[in-house]
Amino acid sequence: MRLRPAALAVLVVVCVVVFPTHAADPLTLDDAFKRVANTHPNLRLFGTRRDVLEAELERASLRPALVAGASIENAFGTGEASGLDSAEITLSLASVLERGGKLDARRTLAQSRIDALAVEREAQRLDLLAEVARRYLSIIAAQHQSAIAQLDIGQRQSTVAEARKRLQAGASPESVVLTAQAALARGELDLARAQQRQSAARQYLAALWGERAPSFEVAGGDPLVLPEVADFAVLADWLARTPELAQFVGEARIREARLQLARSEASPDLDWQVGVRRFQGSDDFGLIGSVSIPLGSASRAQPGIRAAQAELAGLEIEREAKGLSLYSTLAEAHGRYRVAAVEVERLQDDVLPRLGKAEAATRAAYRAGAASYLEWATLQAERTAARKQQLEAALDAQRALIEIQRLTGQAFLAGSAPQTQQGVTP
Repeated sequence: MRLRPAALAVLVVVCVVVFPTHAADPLTLDDAFKRVANTHPNLRLFGTRRDVLEAELERASLRPALVAGASIENAFGTGEASGLDSAEITLSLASVLERGGKLDARRTLAQSRIDALAVEREAQRLDLLAEVARRYLSIIAAQHQSAIAQLDIGQRQSTVAEARKRLQAGASPESVVLTAQAALARGELDLARAQQRQSAARQYLAALWGERAPSFEVAGGDPLVLPEVADFAVLADWLARTPELAQFVGEARIREARLQLARSEASPDLDWQVGVRRFQGSDDFGLIGSVSIPLGSASRAQPGIRAAQAELAGLEIEREAKGLSLYSTLAEAHGRYRVAAVEVERLQDDVLPRLGKAEAATRAAYRAGAASYLEWATLQAERTAARKQQLEAALDAQRALIEIQRLTGQAFLAGSAPQTQQGVTP
C-alpha cells in the first residue's frame, strides 16, 4: 500500500502555516525537514536494507543447482578388479525438481518484504518530521517566553522608577523600592532562563542532522495562530489510512507468502540423476538414471503450516490492538487541541484585555497616590501569568496538532482561526 502524496508533505505544509517565515536567511521549518530527510541515519539505513532484500530476492529466484559428478568403480581391488581393465567410470548430472510452487513462493515472500519496506520508510519519515516540528516548536516557544519576560521587565522597570519617585517624595518606605527591584531581578532571571532554553532547543534541533555547533537562527512564528481542525468523526475516518496501520497490509502479505511457502513444503521434491557409464574392460557405454522422492513430506510440513496460519491470524488481532491504541491517542490529542484552543481564545479576547485595562488604571492610581504598590505589582504579576498561561495553552495545542497530523496524514490550514500575527499581547 502506497501512501498518498499529500501525506508525505503534510507536516511541511501545516507547520509552515502555523509558523510563517519572515526572512530568507533564518532556518525555516521546511529547511529543517530537508536536512533531516537527507542526512538522518534512520532514513539512510533503508537504502542498505533494500539492497539486502533485493539480494535475497535474487537468491530466492535461483533454481536448484545442477551437480556434475564422476565416479569410478571396480578398480584397484583384488582378483578381476585388481586393475583398471575392469573399472567402470560414470559421469553424471544431478539436481532437484522442486514441486508445489516453492520457487514462486520464495519470490513472493522476498518481493513482499521489499514492498513493505517502502511503507515502513514513509512511516519512519513522518515520525521524524513530527519530531522536527516538535523541536522547532520548542525554539519558537523559547522566543515567545523571552518576549514575555522582556515585557515583564519593562513593567517592573516602570514600577521601580515610580517607587523611587514615591520614596524621594517621602510617600513610601525604601522597602517598596527594594521589593520592586527584587521583582525586576526575577523578571531578568526569567529572560536569562528563556534565552538559555532557546540555545538548548536549537542544539537539540541541530542534533537531528548531526550539527554539533549550530549557529543558525530560526524564522519567527506565532504559535497563538491555531488552524481549524476537522471534527473527531472525520479524523477517525482518516485514521484508517495512517501509515502505522498501512504497515499491517504489507505485513499481511509477508505472512501470507510465508504460509504459501510452508504449504509448498508438503509437496516433496524429486531428486534426479542422469549419466553415462563406461566399462573399461569392453569399452562399452551405458546410460544410467535415478529418481528419488522423500516420504512423509506432507506430515512434516504440517507444524510449519499451522505456525504460519497462527501468525497470519494473530496479525489481525495485532492490527485491531494498534487501531484501538491509535484511536485513543487521536481522541486524546483532539481533546487537548480543542481545550487549549478555547483557552487561548478566551485569554486573548476576555482575560488579557481586562487585565491590561486594570493594570493601566492601577498604574495611574499609584502615581496619584490612590493605590498601593502591592495592588499594582499584583496586577502586573497577574498579567504576566496570563500571558504565560496563554502561551503554554497554545504550545499544548500545537503539540496536539502535530500528533493529529502525524496520525491522520492530513494538512489543516487556518480556517476560522485568524491569519494575522497575534504576538504577545503588550
